[in-house]
Amino acid sequence: MEDWGKKSLELHRKKQGKISIQSRVPLRNKDDLSTAYTPGVAAVASLVANDPKECYQYTMKSHSVAIVSDGTAVLGLGNIGPFGALPVMEGKAILLKKFAGIDAFPLCVNVHTPDEIIAFCKAIEPTFGAIMLEDIAAPACVEIERRLEKELNIPVFHDDQHGTAIVVAAALINVSRLQKRALSTYKVVISGTGAAGSSVCRMLKAIGITQIRAYNKLGVVSTKKYSDYDFVVRELLDEQIIQPFDQEDSLQALLTNQDVFIGVSAPNIVREEMVRQMAPHPIIFAMANPSPEIDPHLAKKANAFIVGTGRSDYPNQINNVLIFPGLMKGALKAKAQSITMDMKIAAAKALAYLIQEEELSVEYIVPNPFDLRVSKVVSNAVRKAYLEKK
Repeated sequence: MEDWGKKSLELHRKKQGKISIQSRVPLRNKDDLSTAYTPGVAAVASLVANDPKECYQYTMKSHSVAIVSDGTAVLGLGNIGPFGALPVMEGKAILLKKFAGIDAFPLCVNVHTPDEIIAFCKAIEPTFGAIMLEDIAAPACVEIERRLEKELNIPVFHDDQHGTAIVVAAALINVSRLQKRALSTYKVVISGTGAAGSSVCRMLKAIGITQIRAYNKLGVVSTKKYSDYDFVVRELLDEQIIQPFDQEDSLQALLTNQDVFIGVSAPNIVREEMVRQMAPHPIIFAMANPSPEIDPHLAKKANAFIVGTGRSDYPNQINNVLIFPGLMKGALKAKAQSITMDMKIAAAKALAYLIQEEELSVEYIVPNPFDLRVSKVVSNAVRKAYLEKK
């Protein structure tokens, strides 16, 4: 087996990071300098100062995204701070460039309160066409995104919440197509009610799934523990997005006779016998990284019909890289001021229906991340959804 950690250390040390800035205009002589910089640039500066909307036409704003993180919830590593987050955010930047042609700038900040992060994002708004929030711990990340959506005139997208949720929705749309079964008939259990899990719940409700139970670090989500939950979980209960389960406080009891398990939580919390107690031919999306909630081979052995993970070394990789490049591209093209639920549903459907009916199989319910059609269809769907509601 490859030692990916060792290879990654060698690559990053050799290259000193993964991104750099490259000029889009020539700079070969004095004429080029006079046009790109002084004195010619004064005309551009005056134009956009008088009409900031012209920034989309005359500056980098139309193709640039800020990736903002405080490093408090880095995938698989936890609260490792802004220095630890930087190589991860560089990775997000190269994915945006590779799959959507977007110039993204990783901005890892040494501030952690919602007020501080919001103030930082508001301060950089003039430069960027959109902001992606990354690896900020829940529930603060939810508050930050909601406030920024109201206070900024550019779209703000917390990928950990919505990118994962949109891909899960697309995967379940294709499960229903493969099984020729209505989405409304599926009974779902979600393990993890933080940033990703809470958004998954809302996305599933938006596409027609209403039978949703949940499990988190406090155990089964029930009315008995209502006062112990943060505002994110209380909202899910109050808005009847998830159904409380007050009978028993165990994941095994919660999973009994359920159709779908979605894990965005912790490794190895689901055992084979728990899968066998689910409804016949269950669906298992075990997405904890790097170790899933149940090993895919064990899930299959326990008669799971379809298994998906967040990893690239198993079939059905449910990974937000399938969404955020195209979604950001579509939002920038539309000059969107926000990312709406209509745009997210459109992205999920576009991703799902990229796979033709006859192509669907138990090992192919989401496209390959390197399928170059993905970003284009998602971008077009997102742009259209925004403009139709504008």
